[in-house]
Amino acid sequence: MTENQSPEDIGAPVSYLVLKEGTPVYEPSGDRVGEVAHVLADEPADIFHGLILQTPDGHRFASGTQVDGLFEHGVILKVPAAGLPAPSADAAARVVDDGDLGNGLKRAWEWLTRPR
Repeated sequence: MTENQSPEDIGAPVSYLVLKEGTPVYEPSGDRVGEVAHVLADEPADIFHGLILQTPDGHRFASGTQVDGLFEHGVILKVPAAGLPAPSADAAARVVDDGDLGNGLKRAWEWLTRPR
């Protein structure tokens, strides 16, 4: 499998601004691992932070650097979903080597726990 490829036609590349919740998510191997639950972004500043994914193992956070491609009908990750962190209220989960990942985990947790 080559970069930005999935087992089915996932359409043309799209911006995070139009990516829909429920869009299927694929690992680099092409296996479907879940769907987009929410896009984390700062739209006024045009910054894509990452995605909250719904997987069979619960919510996972994929930072923007862990996403290989966004398409009309699918998202391709750069890493296996099993290696993605779960959003957590645990302060230790926010303190990681990658500052962007820590900020994204915090935002993911805040989105998951806010009243709807």
